[in-house]
Amino acid sequence: MTRRRKLRPEEQELWQQVARTADPLHKRPARKSEEAKPAPKPLSSGKETPRDPLSPFTMGDKSAPRTQTHVFPKTTADHLHEAPVRMDAKAFTRLKRGKLVPEARIDLHGMTVDRAHGALAQFILNAHARGFRLVLVITGKGQREDPYDPMPRRRGVLKTQVPMWLQMPPLAGAVLQVSQSHRKHGGEGAYYVYLKRRR
Repeated sequence: MTRRRKLRPEEQELWQQVARTADPLHKRPARKSEEAKPAPKPLSSGKETPRDPLSPFTMGDKSAPRTQTHVFPKTTADHLHEAPVRMDAKAFTRLKRGKLVPEARIDLHGMTVDRAHGALAQFILNAHARGFRLVLVITGKGQREDPYDPMPRRRGVLKTQVPMWLQMPPLAGAVLQVSQSHRKHGGEGAYYVYLKRRR
């Protein structure tokens, strides 16, 4: 039979620190000897320095309450709203109010991604070649999110893709500004595309 080793003073101190953080299953009145006993000094000595929030915690420390901030991914509308205005400011204001009338329009609603990409490229380049300045691209708002759908699905693919296509070659050379249309021209389901002047 082996004899149990006695705990060293630093081990007892560490155990006391751990024991203070635990909640007892059944509360019992404290013993007189425990009440009279002064709390053990922490292992570290010296002046207290403010704790770095990223530094490892010491045993018995309470974590500082943190406020949870949820960052939602930006939508296509957010990116367009933050984009710089490259066209005339007065014309842009009239555009946003639905005062400018598109000279041509294309409806991509219901098309596959491949078909829509080709149709959009042909439409924009033809409109630019004809000297049009403002055209309307209808994408549709996209299928609404089904709250009972267990699988995440891509919805409103064209609504997301069209502004990206318009910023890539060969269309980027013809496009000056892209903006969500006024509700009388389709609102969230369509985009105004303001084309550059033909040289």
